[in-house]
Amino acid sequence: MSQKAESWGSRVGLILAMAGNAVGLGNFLRFPVQAVQNGGGAFIIPYLVCFLIMGIPLLFIEWSSGRYGGKTGNHSTPYILDTMAKGRVWKYIGVFGIFTNVAVVSYYCYIESWTMSYVYHSLVGTFNGLSQGEVANFFNTYVTVGVSTTGIPYEAVIFYIVCLAINTFILSKGLGGIEKVAKIGMPLLILFGLILAIRGLTLGTSGASDVFPDANAWDGINFLWTPQFDSLTNPKVWLAAAGQIFFTLSVGMGTIHCYAAYLKSKDDVALNSVSAGFMNEFVEVVLGSAIVIPIAAGYLGLDWVMKNAGFGMAFQTMPYLFQQWGTVLAALAGLFWFGLLFFAGITSSLAMGTPWMGFMRDEFDWGRNKAAWSFGALALVMGLPTVFFYNQGVFDEYDYWAATVSLVVFALLETIVFSWIFGIDKGWREINEGADIKIPNIYKFIIKYITPTLLLIVFLGALFTPLDNDWSGNLHSLFNGNGWTLDNSSIVNQLAFTGLNQQIEVATDAVELEKLRDKKFFMSLARFMLLGLFLFISGIVYLAFLKRRKEGRATL
Repeated sequence: MSQKAESWGSRVGLILAMAGNAVGLGNFLRFPVQAVQNGGGAFIIPYLVCFLIMGIPLLFIEWSSGRYGGKTGNHSTPYILDTMAKGRVWKYIGVFGIFTNVAVVSYYCYIESWTMSYVYHSLVGTFNGLSQGEVANFFNTYVTVGVSTTGIPYEAVIFYIVCLAINTFILSKGLGGIEKVAKIGMPLLILFGLILAIRGLTLGTSGASDVFPDANAWDGINFLWTPQFDSLTNPKVWLAAAGQIFFTLSVGMGTIHCYAAYLKSKDDVALNSVSAGFMNEFVEVVLGSAIVIPIAAGYLGLDWVMKNAGFGMAFQTMPYLFQQWGTVLAALAGLFWFGLLFFAGITSSLAMGTPWMGFMRDEFDWGRNKAAWSFGALALVMGLPTVFFYNQGVFDEYDYWAATVSLVVFALLETIVFSWIFGIDKGWREINEGADIKIPNIYKFIIKYITPTLLLIVFLGALFTPLDNDWSGNLHSLFNGNGWTLDNSSIVNQLAFTGLNQQIEVATDAVELEKLRDKKFFMSLARFMLLGLFLFISGIVYLAFLKRRKEGRATL
C-alpha cells in the first residue's frame, strides 16, 4: 500500500507537528481558567507534578506504542493495540482512538471557525465603540443560527463548513501537508503569543479606569504564580490538574499513536516525546498564563476576573479590552489573538483526522483523498448538530463525553495494556530503543504503578464526584454512616440527567419549562449520535477483522 512508505520529512517537522497536536485551544482558553478556578498558585504545583508522573509517562507510552504498531504497518489504535495484546477485545478498545477524534473534531472545528470569524470582525472594526456587554452579546448572536452579524445567511454554518473543508483539504495532502502547516503555524502561534504576552506583562496599572480604579495586570500574574502549599492536600485541585494534563497533551486520543506510527523503526521516541511535551508546556504555562488573565485583570481588576473567569472570556471579553488600545492596535491585537487561537486549533484538529485516515488506508486500501474527504463528511454529519443546536446543549454533551470521559477511559486502558499485558520490560525496551537520551529508571516504576493508579483515581473521582467537590466533608459523612452525596457534575449524575431533572421539577414558568425539556431532548440526541458513532466505527473494525481473517492476517 502506498501510504506505508509515507514518513515524516524531518525531525523538526515531526516535533512541531506533535507539539501542534498538543498545543490547542485549551492552552490559552482552558488552562488560565482552570488556574483561576482552582486557586491560582495553588494549581501550579499539582499541575506540574501531574505533568511529570502522568503526562510524561503517557507520552512515552503513546509514542512507543505507535512506533511499535507502525513496524507492522498499523497506523491507528485498533490494530496497534491488537499487535501488543492477544485477544480480539483489544482492537475494540482501540476504537476509542478513532471515535474520540471524530467526535471531538466535529465540534472543535466549530470553535476554530469562531476564531476565523473573529479575525474578520477584528480587521473590519465590528467591535469598535461597542460596550463590554455589547461585545459579549455579539458572541451570543453569532452562535444563534439564523441570526447573522455580517448579513450572510447562516453565517456560523458557513464559517464552520469552510473551516472543516480547509482541514480536510490539508489532510488530503498527507503527512507533508500537516508538516507544512506545523512549520508555519507553530512559529506564528508562538510569535503572536509573545507579542500579546509582552503586552500583558507591561500593562501594569495603565488600564485602570474610574469603574475599575484598582485594576492591575500584575495582580493577575501574582495570583497565578504565587504558590499556595495548601493545594497539596486538596483532592479537587489535584483532579483539576490531572484533567488539564489530558487536555493539554492530547493524550488518550490516539493521535500520538498515529503520528508515531509513521516513524522509522529506530527513530527516537524518548527525546522527541519529551521535546514535544515541554514545548507544549512552554506555550501553556508561560504564554497561556501571560495573556488572558493579566490583560483582563489590567482593565477589569482581579476580583472581576475571579468572578467571571470562563471559556467565553476569549470571545466575549478580549475584543472589548483590545478596543482600549485604539483602532489600529485593536485590529492588530484581534488578528494576533484570534490568529493565535486558529493556528492552535488547526494544528490539533489536523491530528484528529489521521487515525481515521490511517485505519481506512491500512485496512481497505483507500487513497489519501478518499480517506480524508470521508473523514470530513463524517465530521460534518456529526458536527452540524453542534452548530444548529449549540444553545440546546449538544456542543457541551460532545465535549463532556468525547473530550473528557473518553480520554480518561482510553488512557487508563492503554496504560494497563502497555504495562501489564504487553509487559513493562518489553515496553521499557521499546521506549529506550534508539533513544537519544537516557530516561531515569524511576520512570519504569512510575509507568507500571503510579500512572495507572493516578488514572484510576482520576476516573473514580470523576465518576463519583462528591457534592460541591467537598471531598473531606463527604469522606467524613461516609465514615459516619451518612452516605456519599454525588455532585451533579459526577459522571453518574450526568448520565442520569440529575441536575437537569431537578431544574425541570422546580420550573414554574411554562416557557422556561419547555426550554429545559427541549434541552433534555437534544442532549439525549447528542448521546444517541455519539453512541451510534462508536458502534459504527466498531462495525468497521469488525469488517476489517473479517477481511484480515480471510487474508490470513488476523490474530486470535
